[in-house]
Amino acid sequence: MATNSKIEWTEQTWNPVTGCTKVSPGCKYCYAEVMSKRLQAMGVSGYERGFSTISLMRERLDQPLQRKKPTVYFVNSMSDLFHEKVPFNYIDEVMAVIDQAPQHAFQILTKRAERMREYFETRRAPDNAWLGVSVEDKQYGKPRIAQLQRIRAKTRFLSIEPLLEDVGRISLRGIHWVIVGGESGVKARPMEESWVLKIKSQCERAGTDFFFKQWGAWGEDGIKRSKQANGRTLQGQTWNQIPAIAV
Repeated sequence: MATNSKIEWTEQTWNPVTGCTKVSPGCKYCYAEVMSKRLQAMGVSGYERGFSTISLMRERLDQPLQRKKPTVYFVNSMSDLFHEKVPFNYIDEVMAVIDQAPQHAFQILTKRAERMREYFETRRAPDNAWLGVSVEDKQYGKPRIAQLQRIRAKTRFLSIEPLLEDVGRISLRGIHWVIVGGESGVKARPMEESWVLKIKSQCERAGTDFFFKQWGAWGEDGIKRSKQANGRTLQGQTWNQIPAIAV
């Protein structure tokens, strides 16, 4: 079944696809890969063949339809819906479920922005599907924004996590929400406060909602400690802005 999420910016996760492969520096210490190994050891369905094998989980497609209470779903926390090995006709099935559940909001995040743009060139994005791209750096992440902006969608968002460098000026035209966060884990790469503040100020000027998820393994003071100890405040404040959910 769909599961309650510990991710701060969503409520539940829905994984009609499992497995993924790495495409950019943001993938280096992928949390889903670590979790997949645990689930494989536990014998959980969908993870038997390892993280690098893409599995279409049709038996999970109707999970959101079984829940009447309006819910925010993160789609494919353990995969990428627009992975090259996920056929467009299967993505059609996922979108059909989203269409049938207008009471929910579905957050779809990808690092494969060109394929997402290609998919929606000939298809309508459901109003309750929030489309987003990951932006971890200048070389790989920033070009994804332009691809997202070419898609007709009611809600578009950026997940700038893990933020690996100062990404400079970003285009926020047609972007409704920006999430920023540092990396977690033993080998986490540090994030600097000045990088975050530059993004926040751009969001304020553009009128884009800003959500600061976490510092991760490296604190605001540049000291490495537990994620919990570092917390989620930025200059003493918590930033939990989120677009209005019309459900």
